[in-house]
Amino acid sequence: MTQSDSIAYDVVVIGAGPVGENVADRTRAAGLSTAIVESELVGGECSYWACMPSKALLRPVLARADARRLPGLADSVRGPLDTAAVLARRDEYTSHWKDDGQVQWVEGIGADLYRGQGRLAGPRTVEVAAPDGTRRVLTARHAVAVCTGSGAALPDLPGLADVRPWTSREATSAESAPGRLIVVGGGVVAVEMATAWQALGSRVTLLVRGDGGLLARMEPFAGELVAEALTEAGVDLRTGTSVRSVTREDGTVVAVTDTGDRVEADEILFATGRVPRTGDIGLETVGLEPGSWLSVDDSLRVDGHDWLYAVGDVNHRALLTHQGKYQARVAGAAIAARASGVPILESDPWGAHAATADHDAVPQVVFTDPEAASVGLSLAEAEQAGHRVRAVDIDLGTVAGASLYGEDYKGRARMVVDLEDEIVRGVTFVGSGVGEMIHSATVAVVGQVPLSRLWHAVPSYPTISEVWLRLLEAYRDN
Repeated sequence: MTQSDSIAYDVVVIGAGPVGENVADRTRAAGLSTAIVESELVGGECSYWACMPSKALLRPVLARADARRLPGLADSVRGPLDTAAVLARRDEYTSHWKDDGQVQWVEGIGADLYRGQGRLAGPRTVEVAAPDGTRRVLTARHAVAVCTGSGAALPDLPGLADVRPWTSREATSAESAPGRLIVVGGGVVAVEMATAWQALGSRVTLLVRGDGGLLARMEPFAGELVAEALTEAGVDLRTGTSVRSVTREDGTVVAVTDTGDRVEADEILFATGRVPRTGDIGLETVGLEPGSWLSVDDSLRVDGHDWLYAVGDVNHRALLTHQGKYQARVAGAAIAARASGVPILESDPWGAHAATADHDAVPQVVFTDPEAASVGLSLAEAEQAGHRVRAVDIDLGTVAGASLYGEDYKGRARMVVDLEDEIVRGVTFVGSGVGEMIHSATVAVVGQVPLSRLWHAVPSYPTISEVWLRLLEAYRDN
């Protein structure tokens, strides 16, 4: 097919996950014709192999843990979880890995969906190889948005492919609980899947490289409290341990560590990072390196390419679905503004066309027991950025709402305060139920609300949110 045979759109989006869908939604709302190209399921990683199935697995685990801390209810939930029922509910939340509903949504916003592998074929041009072998060429008058996400990174171990290891996809879509599971890694996927499968009946061994502990990107106490709880739940947690080799012998996985230990299991999950899905999307045709992360400005436009945008995981700014969707809203607004001829975008920090939160206010919840939630800068990050800051810590268990939430409540809160402006630079909560609290902290950080004004934000009694008052009191009194 020649360029003259191509189909022209204002915008072409490669990747129909939550990020690509949101870009398309914003550009269609602005009146721009939009095509979306998807090689797998419309709805992407989050809908079928990440956020939704993992949280469907974890919700019964956390609900049971909370119930076990309440006299009058604890004795009723001492037994095991109904693993089959949990997995069936997980399947409902993934729509049984069918994307009919998501396709209807795309059609409902007036975008055109193309099934197949999308590849750049030069500036403003995308070639789509459909499953039946046919090829189409799409051209973009204004923008091409790469929203292809990321995939699991696997270590360079000889023979690893023959072992058939789990990645996050297999861990969230497994049809049954393995009797024994090795989890390699100490980040979010590792601790969430260790939490889920241990509770669903697996004997989990968690191998963590280095001495940094779990959840290394959060405040140190977050990983410490999660590690303590995982150990109490029965997980065999080994830090400072690297996997030297992996084999599968008569169906059994055998992992040998750098200390010579031999660990056997039925399955092994590698949760050791992510890589961009940019290896086969034609980056070389526009002067970019295949397989690379794509560097962008705050409007999500790829450096040196005034028509190309990279939104979501592929730009390596914040590998979280909600943050990618935020970027998509910003990118969609920027594409629409440029298409309409706006001479100067609102690109100042917190402007309509600047993904400022990527730098200063990224929220995250880790759905373990206890939950760990954070937004903004940790104490170490704030100090490294040159801010003059002070950390204020509170034992969450001393808050009336927390003690009512469950007996022997364990948790901690930290507020990082900028001493120059007396605003909140970052907040971390660890404890049961804190995931629903982190948005209040996000508002404080994004709004750069002075502590003098936060005194007037009165938390309801008795709720866990009263920790805000305790944090302010501790800051004042010290």
